Amino acid sequence: MAYQISTSLAIYFVLWWLVLFLTLPFGVRSQHEEGVGAPGTDPGAPIMARMGRKLLWTTGLSAVIFAIGMWAYYAGYLSVERLSKLMGMPF
Repeated sequence: MAYQISTSLAIYFVLWWLVLFLTLPFGVRSQHEEGVGAPGTDPGAPIMARMGRKLLWTTGLSAVIFAIGMWAYYAGYLSVERLSKLMGMPF
C-alpha cells in the first residue's frame, strides 16, 4: 500500500511540473508589448506573471489529468501487457 501511495504522489508531482511549464506562457505580457518598462531591464521581462492563478490552474488541470490516468489504469487501458502489445514488443 505504501508503494502505491508513494508512486501515485511521484507521478502526480512529475505531472504537476509538466503542466506548470505548459501553463506558464499563457497570459504573460512583456514590457516591450505594453510599451512600458524600467530603464535597464530586459524588454522581454513580464509585467505581471500572475503566478498564483497559474499555480491554481496547474493544480486543477493536473488533478483532472491524473484522475483520467488512474481511471484508465484501473480500467485496464494502461497495463504493461496492453501497451507492449500496442508497440509490437513481446512481454
